[in-house]
Amino acid sequence: MPKAYWIARVDVSDPETYKSYVETGKPAFARYNAKFLTRGGRTEVLEGSTRARNVVIEFASMEDALACYHAPEYAAARAIRQPVSEGEWIIVEGVE
Repeated sequence: MPKAYWIARVDVSDPETYKSYVETGKPAFARYNAKFLTRGGRTEVLEGSTRARNVVIEFASMEDALACYHAPEYAAARAIRQPVSEGEWIIVEGVE
């Protein structure tokens, strides 16, 4: 079964509130054994445009990645994040 990845590209308008999102989301990430591969590190744009923050999170499967996103624990975090950020969230299945 291939792994799956959340890919998020985000601009944050309120960094202090965004910290609450990160803390509130931790139980969902722990529950689904999420592994952060990148989280807002250095970015170099080679083509196109980007956002200020880029995050890649690894999950054991597409099912786990989707379950985490729809989990009540993450729904609470998402409610904090959405008013203070703008971006794109996708889930992509990896290759075996």
